[in-house]
Amino acid sequence: MKKFSKKYSFLEKELQNEILSVGIEKVFEANEILIREGQFISSFPLILRGSVRVSRTNNDGNELLLYYLNENEICAMSLTCCMAQLKSNINAVAEERTEVLLIPVEMLDVWISKYPEWKQFVMYTFQNRFRELVETVDSIAFLKLDERLVKYFIDKNQSTGVTTYSGTHQELALQLNSSREVISRLLKKLENDGKIKLSRNFIDFSGLL
Repeated sequence: MKKFSKKYSFLEKELQNEILSVGIEKVFEANEILIREGQFISSFPLILRGSVRVSRTNNDGNELLLYYLNENEICAMSLTCCMAQLKSNINAVAEERTEVLLIPVEMLDVWISKYPEWKQFVMYTFQNRFRELVETVDSIAFLKLDERLVKYFIDKNQSTGVTTYSGTHQELALQLNSSREVISRLLKKLENDGKIKLSRNFIDFSGLL
């Protein structure tokens, strides 16, 4: 698969061939679930194209955004579950039409032992995700909700390149662990300040960038 070889050219050729021989190519449409919280993970995704939102939910259904996965990335949280043979503790949902290679979990340890560049790739993934999780904790602990809302849009742009948000205020409130009424009020203030443009289930936040 030329598409894979080009995107993952930093991996050994032999490893690329092994990945292609065991990996299953799959396309997920926007808002389709890749990994569901509470399920056992039999395979983990390598992202070829698109973007995936990784989050956790509480008992009330509120969502906490952890990080985004983009091209050339794998999910560190799913890898930890694979290593410990535990149920998934995250949800992974396609933000847009996303192409992935699904890799059997048993190959994770095999390739770590066999290929130094794969081990380096996995360790780099853990390092990046840990940094993003620390930033998430910091934003919850130290930022006001209006600052978190702005940070959410900026982070979304930096991770996916988009300058718009498609979804309801309720969905946005769940991701920020707040209420729809509060989020709607903050969005209206941002609109009045000329920083965003609101329409039904759509937000243009290019003015924040």
